[in-house]
Amino acid sequence: MNQFISVHDVADINALVAKALGYKANPLMHHQLAANKRIGLLFLNPSLRTRLSTQIAAANLGMEAIVFNVDKEGWALEFEEGAIMSGNTVEHIKDAAPILGNYFDVLAIRTFPSLINKVDDYSEMYISQFIKYAGVPVISLESATLHPLQSLADIITIQEQLIQNKITHKPKIVLTWAPHIKPLPQCVANSFAQWMNAWGEADFVITHPEDYELNEEFTNGATITQDQDSALKNADFVYVKNWSTYNDYGKIYENDPKWMLTNEKLVISNNAKVMHCLPVRRNVELSDEILDGQNSLVTQQASNRVWAAQAVLAEVLKPLTPKGGL
Repeated sequence: MNQFISVHDVADINALVAKALGYKANPLMHHQLAANKRIGLLFLNPSLRTRLSTQIAAANLGMEAIVFNVDKEGWALEFEEGAIMSGNTVEHIKDAAPILGNYFDVLAIRTFPSLINKVDDYSEMYISQFIKYAGVPVISLESATLHPLQSLADIITIQEQLIQNKITHKPKIVLTWAPHIKPLPQCVANSFAQWMNAWGEADFVITHPEDYELNEEFTNGATITQDQDSALKNADFVYVKNWSTYNDYGKIYENDPKWMLTNEKLVISNNAKVMHCLPVRRNVELSDEILDGQNSLVTQQASNRVWAAQAVLAEVLKPLTPKGGL
């Protein structure tokens, strides 16, 4: 694996999930794999789970992780080609990225969309420029349109539940829109849809209000409905997430609290397990009774972020490791 930006960088999803579960069972089995190697974790926006889980994963492989908050601790970076830098930006990515590539064996980048200009956000310019100029493998810690480490952790969690509960039928997995107080990116929803469709081992349904359609590039293959009740019927897993509008980009058209998931709504499901990527606004996106109930997977899901990151790091490090290392 030369980079990890989306599901398209993964040759075999089930094999990667199995690798992650192997690390969960034995976190230090490759504790010298990345000895004397260094990863730079570059954050252009805040993080909690992504930052800490990736640091732990790197340490489990013997790798030194250095965190740099670009938005607070460094110069303002320019990403546009041919820019006349007479404004607020101080350093061009063409100058910064090659140096970072010399400092680190792997770079992991977290960016965020503006939710103002859809063309700019969906061009993935920030992470693409790091890939272009750094000269080392790049891992996405979330980009303007996708969050692949989260989606991998989601599938790891689902697979654990299928094994634990001896579910042999093709599970019905529902991604449902939820209310929020402000416009949020489509990253997690895009990514989960992309991974579900690529995985192909579930009956995958997306439900949302009118005007909240996602980019078909990511949803193609899913069943899509604006009827939340019909989507929840016989569901085995329900993934709750807010996202803003895609077509009229970055807007909130409605915030109907009736879309918030409750135990009453889950009665028609197959005793569905409930997922959310966190952070979550309690009793806005998701009710206390769900989050604190027996069907909530949010803690397991977040904990699995370590093993997702560790499996990806191990795959990215393969070409960098002398024979016999893994």
